[in-house]
Amino acid sequence: MTTPLTPAAYPASRNFGIDCLRGLAILLVVVHHLALPFRLPLRPSLLGEWLPKRLLNAISFNGYEAVFIFFVISGFLITIRILERDGDLAKVDLGRFYRARARRILPLLLFTLAVLGTLGWLGVTGFAPETEEQTVPGLLGSALSFTFNWYEGRTGWAPAGWDVLWSLSIEEAFYVGFPLLCLWLPRRALVGLLLVWALAIGPLHALVPAADEVWREKAYLPGMAAIAWGVLAALLARRWTPGLRDARVLGLFGAFCIVAVLGWSELVHKYLFKSILYTLCLGASLLLVACHAQPPAPRRALGWLARMGQLSYELYLSHMFIVLTAVALYRAYFGKVEDWNFMVYLPVLACCYALALLLERAIGKGRDRLARDIGAAVATHKTET
Repeated sequence: MTTPLTPAAYPASRNFGIDCLRGLAILLVVVHHLALPFRLPLRPSLLGEWLPKRLLNAISFNGYEAVFIFFVISGFLITIRILERDGDLAKVDLGRFYRARARRILPLLLFTLAVLGTLGWLGVTGFAPETEEQTVPGLLGSALSFTFNWYEGRTGWAPAGWDVLWSLSIEEAFYVGFPLLCLWLPRRALVGLLLVWALAIGPLHALVPAADEVWREKAYLPGMAAIAWGVLAALLARRWTPGLRDARVLGLFGAFCIVAVLGWSELVHKYLFKSILYTLCLGASLLLVACHAQPPAPRRALGWLARMGQLSYELYLSHMFIVLTAVALYRAYFGKVEDWNFMVYLPVLACCYALALLLERAIGKGRDRLARDIGAAVATHKTET
């Protein structure tokens, strides 16, 4: 058996199970971007001779599904925080909500965009626009206005170093309008809208023609529908707290749904009425409700995964710098030889982790300082008025 971590070793304000789920999602994203066929795939390496094809595919090609898990987690956590701080969605404090989002998102995003913009203007491969339809100012403007996915849909795939910004655009566009809907709509109308939206995730995804490859993958409405699943799961968790036994059943079934999609997606598609996104969102939602009701005890064996979950935002925005550098170095030394591709993965993950940790500490200090300044300014304004 694994040894539980001591309470002092894990922040009391965090949920170990939810952090592990986020850690799994970001791990799948990083590995997917490294394992693409035109980078350093695992199957042609020597590891492909020892591990089953299905396992290698599950490890290598579930980055898109992992992003939808992130969407569900995001909707769940944001809603839980609103309920804890304001007591009810209808009482959401708009100023506090938007300030909190800005403090969390903008410092690291602005720093990342500054680096991306510099590399793009210098013409560095993987960061510079490769088509006439795209420009560095266009990439920067769309990222800052949270229309990056729409920009890609109109102009084609963005440079690899920029491409991760599409999902952030979907999330933040949702959170611009979500608190307004909470204030304007009666509770039943809000829940009804979210329910219809969540259940329409399949048709919304199918609306985009398969030939429109970029927009089919990165359209607003399907991603927002996954966020709606998380919001509904949080509302359920607020009204119902399952006991330990029920939480375990929910968690096991949720994990089963996620594993089924990650490892046997073709069977889910064929025998469960093309319900891959439904199965994935349902599984993530059930796991979140279970972990929220009965937080799992921290385990040393999974401590690294939970820490990756805590650093998921930093990892998501920064990992392509490491991935593209690793691919370039490997090709410079080994050329087209793919036998040793697998040897790169652990060093890449370690470097991604180290960079994310550095960014958390550096950007986090600035973010905390900004939060104090904003808080002081708000307090001074209230006092004066």
